[in-house]
Amino acid sequence: MKWALPWLDDDHSPLPHPAEALGPETQAPGLLAAGGRLTPQRLTEAYRQGTFPWYSDGQPVLWWSPDPRMVLPTAEFKLHRSLRKTLQRFITTPGCEVHVDRVFPRVIHACSNVPREDQDGTWIVADMQRAYCNWHAAGAVHSFETWMDGELVGGLYGVSLGRMFFGESMFSRRTDASKIALAALVCFCRAHGIGLIDCQQNTSHLASLGAREVSRADFLRHLASTVDAEPVQSWTYDDSMWMQLGLRPKL
Repeated sequence: MKWALPWLDDDHSPLPHPAEALGPETQAPGLLAAGGRLTPQRLTEAYRQGTFPWYSDGQPVLWWSPDPRMVLPTAEFKLHRSLRKTLQRFITTPGCEVHVDRVFPRVIHACSNVPREDQDGTWIVADMQRAYCNWHAAGAVHSFETWMDGELVGGLYGVSLGRMFFGESMFSRRTDASKIALAALVCFCRAHGIGLIDCQQNTSHLASLGAREVSRADFLRHLASTVDAEPVQSWTYDDSMWMQLGLRPKL
């Protein structure tokens, strides 16, 4: 059976409703549309309705809205004993710091180079990097960065709309460096009333940290109540935020 996929001819044709995405009986469940450009306007439209771009070099832009959706409720973040020890050591060691948006282009580039199981190449292609750097300059995309002795050793980036954070990708050059950045993001979200981090796809790594699947319908209901909320005004990481996880920062 053939499945018709909507094609976006220009920047003005709207994305289909997420409920129109291909179903589990197809070869690409969650695929919603193809085509168009990665402008800040199109990306804002997409994320507001729970849709995101994901494609490889040589393909048109592909737009996805999976069902179910992997999310991390910030109140359910699992701080395992070994990670707690790692974080406590990190936050009390001179030269170990978390920064937000210090070197965003370097973070997204590093994420694009992470080897991923069962993937040849990267979905964070050059056009994607340029688009999210432009969106970052407009204030919608942010990086959480793990620094040790002046060196960027890990981090993540994601999209913020209202009081919703959409996680995109992580990288690590030292053990647990990306987990440190994620823990800092969770603390930041808790401090600013952000209750859910979108993780898009199910992975065992995220599940071990408290992420779980929800239906697309539940996810869209959450978006409807958060994306129009007053946005976070200050994207600065304060070490006192570690106390959100019961850790003792150096104040």
